[in-house]
Amino acid sequence: MSIDAIDPTVPPSGTGCVECLAAGGWWFHLRRCAACGHVGCCDSSPAQHATAHFRESGHPVMASFEPGEDWFWDFHEEQAYDGPELAGPQSHPADQPVPGPAGAVPDDWQDHIHR
Repeated sequence: MSIDAIDPTVPPSGTGCVECLAAGGWWFHLRRCAACGHVGCCDSSPAQHATAHFRESGHPVMASFEPGEDWFWDFHEEQAYDGPELAGPQSHPADQPVPGPAGAVPDDWQDHIHR
């Protein structure tokens, strides 16, 4: 993993996927860019904004933004790693539902995720 692709001083952009929140969408799990803090939804989510952020920005390392998870993913190497502690918070709020956000998730959400 390219450690120079990580800035541990940058806080996350918010508590949910930036693009999903702007569009009234929803996500399954959240990922955080280790370079700029952008929070996007995972590849199981309908819109896959974390991967889109990598493609648009070139920032190759994402971290889980889920409570209790502390792994990193390097898109170039397609491999998970341990990494440094990033600026807090380390995850979305523990009371935020998964999938989320509350009120935006359809009843048939399982039919919309990528497996």
